[in-house]
Amino acid sequence: MRRLKVSVESWPIAGTFTISRGSRTEAHTVVATIEFKGSSGRGECVPYARYGETVEGVAAQIEAMADAISLGATHSDLLTFLAAGAARNALDCALWDLEAKLTGQRVWTLAGLPAPGPVTTAYTLSLGAPEAMEAAARKAAKRPLLKVKLGGPGDPERIAAVRRGAPNATLIADANEAWEEACLEANFAACHAAQVKLIEQPLPAGKDGLLADLGQARRGIPICADESLHTAADLPAIAQLYQAINIKLDKAGGLTAALGLLADARAHGLTVMAGCMVGTSLAMAPALLVAARADYADLDGPLLLARDREPGLVYRGSEIQPFGAEVWG
Repeated sequence: MRRLKVSVESWPIAGTFTISRGSRTEAHTVVATIEFKGSSGRGECVPYARYGETVEGVAAQIEAMADAISLGATHSDLLTFLAAGAARNALDCALWDLEAKLTGQRVWTLAGLPAPGPVTTAYTLSLGAPEAMEAAARKAAKRPLLKVKLGGPGDPERIAAVRRGAPNATLIADANEAWEEACLEANFAACHAAQVKLIEQPLPAGKDGLLADLGQARRGIPICADESLHTAADLPAIAQLYQAINIKLDKAGGLTAALGLLADARAHGLTVMAGCMVGTSLAMAPALLVAARADYADLDGPLLLARDREPGLVYRGSEIQPFGAEVWG
C-alpha cells in the first residue's frame, strides 16, 4: 500500500521579495511524499493567500487524501477529488515522480512529451522606488529577460528606471492587479516607451472587462492573464480580453492539469508563459515540462532564494539546464 507523508518547510529569500500586495523574506512550501515498494515520489507546492490558501490548510488537504492515495488514487482521480490549487499540485507531482521511479522512465516519456532542453527563464525585479529598481536592473542587466514588478502609482517612473538600468534586456511588466482604470493609458504609454514586450495582470481579477475598451491605449502590447486565469474553464472568457496566459502548477492544480490547460490555450490562439510561485527546484522541475512548450518561462524561484534544495536545478545565468532524476521525475 502506498504511504503519504506531508512536510512543511521554510526557505529564506535572498533579501526581500516585494510585489504590489506586500513583501516576504521567506518562502513557505508544503511537500507531499508518496512511498511505495521502496521508492518515493515528491511534489512541492506553495500555498498562496491571494487564493485563500494557508500552509496549514493546504497541508491538511493533502493529509486528508492519505486513504485515497493508499488505495491507488490516480492523476484523473485527483482531478475529481480536489479542486485546482496547491494541494492537488503537490500530490499530482508526487504521483508523477513515483511513477517515474517505479518504471525507470523519465516523466516526459510517461507523459508522451519530448525531453526538455535548456530553458531561458525571466529574472524578477522586486517592486521598489525607481532608483532602487534601476540599481537592481543594472545588476541584472546581462540577463536576457527581466520581469518587472509594478505597483500602481509611480509605475511610469519605475519602468523607465528599469529600462535605463538594463537597456538591452527584454522586459515583462507584472502589476499583480495593482492598476486602476484612471492610470491605464499613462502606464501603457510608459511601457510602450520602455519597449515592454508583455504586461501581466494589470487590473484586479473581476475587472477584466475594462480591457475590452483599451483600444489604442494598449499600444499593441499583449496582455497576460495571471490571477484571472486558473483552469481551462476560464479560457473562453479570458481569450476575449487577453492575448496570453500565465500557467502555474500551483494554480492549475498539478502537472496533469497544466498540460491540459496548455493544449487548450493553444487552441484559443493564446501566448503561454510557464510561471511559478517562489519555491525550490522541486517545484520548478515539473513546470519545465510546460516551459519547454511555452513562449516565455518565469521559473526563477530558486534564484530568488538564499539557498536551494540539494540536489537542485542548475542555472547558468538565466538558462535552466536539463535535470536528472535525482532532482525530480
